[in-house]
Amino acid sequence: MDNVFWAALGTSMLAALVTALGIFTIRRFAGWGQRNTPHFMNFAAGLLISASLLHLVPESLGMVAAAPAGWLAGFVALLLFNRIATGFLCERDPENKSYVIGLIPMIGIGIHSFVDGFIYSITFSVSLFTGYLATIGMVLHEFPEGLVTYLFLLRGGFSERRAMVLAFMAAAASTPAGMLLSYPFVSRINTPMLGTLLAISAGALLYVGASHLLPHAEQERKGQSLLAFGGGMLVAILIVLSKA
Repeated sequence: MDNVFWAALGTSMLAALVTALGIFTIRRFAGWGQRNTPHFMNFAAGLLISASLLHLVPESLGMVAAAPAGWLAGFVALLLFNRIATGFLCERDPENKSYVIGLIPMIGIGIHSFVDGFIYSITFSVSLFTGYLATIGMVLHEFPEGLVTYLFLLRGGFSERRAMVLAFMAAAASTPAGMLLSYPFVSRINTPMLGTLLAISAGALLYVGASHLLPHAEQERKGQSLLAFGGGMLVAILIVLSKA
């Protein structure tokens, strides 16, 4: 039991470290990051849409029959947040309108990263081998997650320091937090419950990728945008294959 806990905690902390490395790297080279933000947006869209459709959607459907309701709930939840933030906060204070650009991806990625922590607890409880095998694919996407989350917050008008803190909390710290929260109750978490969380995460990430990122990214140069989007798709495919 102790070995399982420390293995799950250690790998979730590794995921958080890799995410933090992405945040630190992009902050250190902020000028380069600002110039290439559209490419990262396309890359993130390709990654999030593909990972959701290729892994989270079928995985959640295999765990709970009501997964489609979870996909819709996650999608609509972020849609409503976007509309509320735009309709109330931004109309009352137009200078805050750009904040939504950073908040929406942060929430979607935060949900995904938090559920990742649950997955570490579950897979390592099955066996150490299963946990380490799952870790290979999960850690691969942490670096671009941290990088992209920070860039979107920065683009949304947050200061560098605030963007760094928010990106770390949402994309990095949420993973070990999810692991620590779920582990004491992992034996009580049934398959439908975890499947519902995965389904909601899939819907949220599909909204972030398809309805939030792509409209902004498509305003940039088409050729390079398509290459970046394809790169995100390729990374997602490799992640899924590494888990197979």
